[in-house]
Amino acid sequence: MTNKERFIEIYKSNIKREGADKLLDYLEKSDFFAAPASARFHSSYEGGLVDHSLNVYDCLVGYLSTERVKAEYGFEYSAESIAIVSLLHDLCKVGVYKKGFRNVKDESGAWKRVDTFEYDDQLPYGHGEKSVYIISGYMKLTREEAFAIRYHMGYSSEREDPRNVSAAFEMFPLAFALSVADSEATYFLESERYKR
Repeated sequence: MTNKERFIEIYKSNIKREGADKLLDYLEKSDFFAAPASARFHSSYEGGLVDHSLNVYDCLVGYLSTERVKAEYGFEYSAESIAIVSLLHDLCKVGVYKKGFRNVKDESGAWKRVDTFEYDDQLPYGHGEKSVYIISGYMKLTREEAFAIRYHMGYSSEREDPRNVSAAFEMFPLAFALSVADSEATYFLESERYKR
């Protein structure tokens, strides 16, 4: 099974909300399944965005299913909410990466051409808020789902007011859980340093 097939299977079996079929149609017609997750950092290769989305899904399911999280905090979310926030948190990256190249020196000092991706956002509406905006054009989100997606970057954005992040995490624990899952996927699962 390809990652595209796995994504669609998880999506269809969990997300039943009105408009979900239209959102999936939009994703299939867009570059979502071919786009990278970033231009130079995590999952910066063709298909990296769907890989990253699935990694975040797996990390969120894993985090929320631990005995300590269930017993200490009582976090309980529907399979639908978990699938929505994890699979769709980075829709802001649809249509923003264009193929390009740059020249770099190899080990012997010779120049060679390396394929890259360039960031070109024609709808500069922010990161998490742009994902919420796109999703909301197709289906309704709960308030907690919207805040989870909006604040999934946590404290890692230098433009973010830390007071807002703290308030969102306290009021909407799914935002914290998604931020943990996104960080685990980005900094560990998708890091060359930790790949086995």
